[in-house]
Amino acid sequence: MSSKDLYLRLLRYVFPYWRIFLVSLLAMAVTAATEPAFPALLKPLLDGSFVEKDPETMRWMPILIVAIFVVRGIATYISSYAISWVSNRVVMDLRELMFARIVNLPTGYFANNTSGALISKVSYDVNQVTDAATSAITVMVRDSLTIAGLLGWLLYLNWKLTLVAVVVTPAIALVVKVFSGRLRAMSRGSQRSMGDITHVLEETIECHKVVKIFGGQAYEAKRFHDAVNALRRFNLKQAVAASASVPIVQVFAAIAVAVIVYMASAQSAANQTTVGEFVSFLTAMLMLLAPLKRLTGVNESLQRGLAAAESVFALIDEEAEPDVGRQRLERSKGAVEFRDVSFAYATDRLALDEVSLVIQPGETVALVGQSGSGKTTLVNLLPRFYHPTGGQILVDGQDIEQLNLADLRANIALVSQDVVLFNDTVAGNIAYGRQAGASEAEIIAAAEAAHAMEFIREMPQGLQTFVGENGVRLSGGQRQRLAIARAILKNAPILILDEATSALDTESERHVQAALENLMQGRTTIVIAHRLSTIEHADRIVVMQKGKISEMGTHRELLEKGGGYANLHRIQFKPDESS
Repeated sequence: MSSKDLYLRLLRYVFPYWRIFLVSLLAMAVTAATEPAFPALLKPLLDGSFVEKDPETMRWMPILIVAIFVVRGIATYISSYAISWVSNRVVMDLRELMFARIVNLPTGYFANNTSGALISKVSYDVNQVTDAATSAITVMVRDSLTIAGLLGWLLYLNWKLTLVAVVVTPAIALVVKVFSGRLRAMSRGSQRSMGDITHVLEETIECHKVVKIFGGQAYEAKRFHDAVNALRRFNLKQAVAASASVPIVQVFAAIAVAVIVYMASAQSAANQTTVGEFVSFLTAMLMLLAPLKRLTGVNESLQRGLAAAESVFALIDEEAEPDVGRQRLERSKGAVEFRDVSFAYATDRLALDEVSLVIQPGETVALVGQSGSGKTTLVNLLPRFYHPTGGQILVDGQDIEQLNLADLRANIALVSQDVVLFNDTVAGNIAYGRQAGASEAEIIAAAEAAHAMEFIREMPQGLQTFVGENGVRLSGGQRQRLAIARAILKNAPILILDEATSALDTESERHVQAALENLMQGRTTIVIAHRLSTIEHADRIVVMQKGKISEMGTHRELLEKGGGYANLHRIQFKPDESS
């Protein structure tokens, strides 16, 4: 996307606040108008007060000078406040748009992009857009108008001398163009490096126990060093490009000033100009240097902001997970059918190969098999985290691709071994299961059914106790029971249990298993389990192997069959038999 397209798109986000933006532009115009007013006063001040000794000029000139600076100060304050107000609103809108896009991105996007990179886009990149939206616009508008006003005054005073100043403009424009591309490229590199820093930092904090137990501090420090060093190099290259462009521009400007001073001195000697005109012209010429310097210096923040805008808009423009279904699904009966379902990830190898499975309402079906056999992939297709590459999935006889996505997911609850809790209270985490809101009595009932109230009552603030980030203050069994309480409160007719009792001690497993039995009552339940003891009472057990169903039946039927399930059972319970 070109710089023009990026800026035009940014302006679309400014448009809702065009009144405040217009106030800012008008205030900038007033500020710019006061700049040539000061050198314009110098001509009558010098010629009238010091040469002609005019008493009227001597009386009013100090008042006019003070008035100019008062007007300038007020206008500067208004323009700064107004443009900051608009830019911060735009940044807030962009952040909200980015967040809205993130929560609606397909699951596959998160598998291919790090959370650190996404966090960096929302936090760091948007701040760079702020620079482009505030300092860059302020400098470009105010200083461009200032330069135009000063040049107008210079042309009025002496057009011949002004032409000398104009001659250097193409050279300055060439310098700016040459350095713009390099600054943009370095800014993109800085944004990528910032994403890497966030990613490494986030991983190290989340995995601090693993880092410590395996002595990975030095390794993580090296990863972090590489990331921050890459950012340092990109920032240094930006600084070099920016630092080189400014003095080059100033040299051209200095040459122009030197030539003008020489020519003005010659004109003065020939009585072609007055002292007031010469001082006024020279003052206006010198006043041009500061806005010219800012205009050349703003190129760095402008290119950095435009590069960040590219990153921001790239995320906003990502396609959300498809939701073209128009059929409504109120409360499902719980009938689920996988009909010749196939699925492949990025690789060509099929993770699922024409799987067919019919689950009756209220039936409990367990999926077992070795890692990579396709169990989790199959259940991930049901809530449309992914979409099958072949076949159909039906709920109550309706193709889920034709169902409204929110309706479909409202009928499904999930409890997995990787429990996700928010840095909120116990009550807040349970109530998350019912977005429409839940009373305290309903929350307590769900917690009771999940066997969670016994430990909740022992907490300092009970239901109002904060659990910490991802439930860090709770044990594994306690976190699991809160997740079950959340699912109970949702009261969905279809339930997915993904290794819900794995990695728990015997006592915790007993509580969790009892809670799950309460949760499973009257619901269609799909259970993924490695511990075969937890699914012996399932209505049906489906054995998966290399993306296909190899066996199906009850626990007793499969043991009598002596196939893959019987072999898995024998391996798991061999220690018990030998004892």
